[in-house]
Amino acid sequence: MSINGHDDRLIEGVPLLGLNQVSAFFKKAVKNTKIIVKKEAKIITIARRVIEIEAETVLSLKDSIDEGFVDCVNEIFQSTGRLIITGIGKSALIANKIVATLNSTGTPSIFMHAADAIHGDLGMIQQDDIVLCISKSGETPEIKVLVPLLRSTGNTMIGMVSKKDSYLGKHAQHILHTPVSKEADPNNLAPTASTAAQMAMGDALATALLALRGFTPSDFAQYHPGGSLGKQLYLRVNDIYPNNERPVVFEGDNIRKIILEITSKRLGITAVLNSAKDISGVITDGDLRRMLESENDLSNLNATDIMNQNPKTIGGDALAVKALEIMRKYSITQLLVVENSKYLGIIHLHDLVREGLI
Repeated sequence: MSINGHDDRLIEGVPLLGLNQVSAFFKKAVKNTKIIVKKEAKIITIARRVIEIEAETVLSLKDSIDEGFVDCVNEIFQSTGRLIITGIGKSALIANKIVATLNSTGTPSIFMHAADAIHGDLGMIQQDDIVLCISKSGETPEIKVLVPLLRSTGNTMIGMVSKKDSYLGKHAQHILHTPVSKEADPNNLAPTASTAAQMAMGDALATALLALRGFTPSDFAQYHPGGSLGKQLYLRVNDIYPNNERPVVFEGDNIRKIILEITSKRLGITAVLNSAKDISGVITDGDLRRMLESENDLSNLNATDIMNQNPKTIGGDALAVKALEIMRKYSITQLLVVENSKYLGIIHLHDLVREGLI
């Protein structure tokens, strides 16, 4: 056997490595590990710096919320037309998002791509519409072609731009100023901080208009009927509980009747009513288990011996999300649904899960 050379013996068919080869292998592994660790640290540093730059850019927009911003909001609020929002490149993508936010909060808006506008889409602009043109530099060729065309229509034009002294800044009637000292990428080229600023300014605009319109949660629900968000705003207990069984026993019913009612209705609960059919209490499957643990003789027990006399209830007109709030507060999974103290039925936590509220 050679100490520094190859060992000709085999271990399960694999030649043994010499000491030099083993040493070289571990040196390479250590070097690669250092490279990986160094890359990880660099990635973290870059990503954190991006967040810092974008956060600083967005925060600096506070100084742009001034009389000029107020003029833009009032112009849009008082308009009887729509807000047409246009842009090119990444600004066009931001424009699309702002349009979606405005439409969902009560300000009718339409997206118009700046390149398509000069090839026929200008025809979508109506007499009372306002045009919001988004551009970081305010100097792109498409914008320079579009701006004179927009001015010729006589529509009010708002420029969302980084530089007030740009072509767009000089020709727009109103300015939404989104100053950007630098982009967040290492080359100061990719739209990053600038698009973050545009997005934030668009949200500020939409929120200010929302407040002026007195936009309520009910209005929001009207525009968001789908998904869990919409259901939180419009789905009511009355929409849910009628699909469930209506478990009920009376005060004098025995343990057998109670168990059968809870088991057959499969809601883990039953209401207890008196002779006038008013609610006396409630019995859950947990109450039954606790009773079985503490009582040896079950023959003489009836509903009044087991029930909770202070059941948690909710009205049918209440929002379903309110039922969820009560269940979470008291760590329970069912509520009695009542109207004028009369028992209507049961709403269960599983109902709310099924509706996507959880």
